[in-house]
Amino acid sequence: MLHSTLCYLERDGEYLMLHRVKKERDLNQGKWIGVGGKFQEGESPEDCILRECREETGLTLTDYRYRGLVTFVSDQAPTEYMHLFTATAWTGEPHPCDEGELAWIEKTALLSLTMWEGDRIFLDLLETEAAFFSLKLRYEGERLIQAVLNGKELDR
Repeated sequence: MLHSTLCYLERDGEYLMLHRVKKERDLNQGKWIGVGGKFQEGESPEDCILRECREETGLTLTDYRYRGLVTFVSDQAPTEYMHLFTATAWTGEPHPCDEGELAWIEKTALLSLTMWEGDRIFLDLLETEAAFFSLKLRYEGERLIQAVLNGKELDR
């Protein structure tokens, strides 16, 4: 069982997205995701997202919100609990990321990107300002077979 964080930095109708193209053995290879990563010993979700954003982007978050918990269940990886954040303010200058290419993407263009099907669900929840949520996503390979939001199965 893993714990991780993911953050979508927002500015002027755009999200900072990471195109995962630099690591050879990467579960997210070729996909567009937010920034974040796995917890280190003793970290809270806030500690982790602050560290991961700083490491991956060079930016220090100064205004961020904890938006939800996403549980990933897969037939190919251990269960993962991902703590989801958005951020609207930061300091510092961006630097290249060793895990992929960072790019500001218009929110209206997100659905045209290669991403996990479940990511589209939680991006919609972020965009509609849903209250803090719990989303369970069950995958077989790269195929989403079940999505459960706050205990209720979603029709897809």
